[in-house]
Amino acid sequence: MKVLIVLTGLLLQGIAIAQTSGQQPMNRNYNYAELRFVDVDRNGGDGIRFNGSFDLGNHWLIVGGLTALDFNNSVDTTTLEIGVGYVWPYSDDFDLFSTLRFARAEIDTPGNNFDDNGLAFSAGTRGFLTPEIEMRGSVNHVKFDNSDTYLELAGDYYFTRRFAAGLTLEFAGDTDVITIGARWFFR
Repeated sequence: MKVLIVLTGLLLQGIAIAQTSGQQPMNRNYNYAELRFVDVDRNGGDGIRFNGSFDLGNHWLIVGGLTALDFNNSVDTTTLEIGVGYVWPYSDDFDLFSTLRFARAEIDTPGNNFDDNGLAFSAGTRGFLTPEIEMRGSVNHVKFDNSDTYLELAGDYYFTRRFAAGLTLEFAGDTDVITIGARWFFR
């Protein structure tokens, strides 16, 4: 609940900033940090996700993220990812991208703790439908002891050149994930 209150505060701040700024958003900026509230439909899990990206130039990126989830059955999971990405400018409004990340997952249960290392791969597209509305879609594959492939669809509204907020939907087999959050662009 605390996370939802913090995210609501961030969204309200973005709305206030947007009302005082008449600037257009930067088109497809890959220098950002984002904070998202995560809701997992299976087993009543929720938590937070922090993601970031840094543009190294020549279409290369450093990407990373941390996700912490708590489930109703007293199971907690923490996933850390770090890796690289590449962006192909596809058109004036859309890019194609891919990322390869090292992932480490830790699962804490009432009786045991587990950890596992693996790889995560994503490929998708990102672009603007209007100067304020960005859409993203990707196919993601995560390989630990078990593999999982999921589809991610997302949209963000740009309140200013440096602040956007939106919704993400992830569809994976028998588990769906919804996130709401904000993205801050630092360059």
